[in-house]
Amino acid sequence: MRKIYLLVLALALFFSSCEKDDICDANTPTTPRLVITFHDFLNPSVLKNVTNLKVVGEGMIDGIVFNSATGDAKYLTNGNTISIPLKTVGTSTSFSFTLNSGSANTALINVDNIKFDYTTQELYVSRACGYKTNFILDPINPYTHTDAAVPDTKWIEYISVEKSNIENENETHIKIFF
Repeated sequence: MRKIYLLVLALALFFSSCEKDDICDANTPTTPRLVITFHDFLNPSVLKNVTNLKVVGEGMIDGIVFNSATGDAKYLTNGNTISIPLKTVGTSTSFSFTLNSGSANTALINVDNIKFDYTTQELYVSRACGYKTNFILDPINPYTHTDAAVPDTKWIEYISVEKSNIENENETHIKIFF
């Protein structure tokens, strides 16, 4: 009888030291990316697919390319929406948007730069997932739109801030008209 008590006690101690697995569920909201949709400047209610567009973050070499011939996963064939990450450290992130990227005719390549200014807010999600960062675009100057180092006409005609609070990826935050 004493052996049974010792066995039960040993099993109880063994199982009491176990913890549940801390795995962050894939459906748990994490730090959202900035969602940008592209629209026809002459007909603003119409979404416009972009082709031969390359978006690269400042200090990066690779980016997202629309309509590239390569089969690499970072390249998209076409689209009218892009989700890009903002820096969680700092208060601004800059991107170059290159129209007609990869064109043999360099005169057709046109680069516009956009710098997004914001504040960040860290929120605790869970022990398994850690923290997420939400962004709030600056209410006075949410972005700065400039031409590239080699000045030409800007291909982006107009930028509209649809949602200043970037809390999820289920809505459009920025509309770009061209």
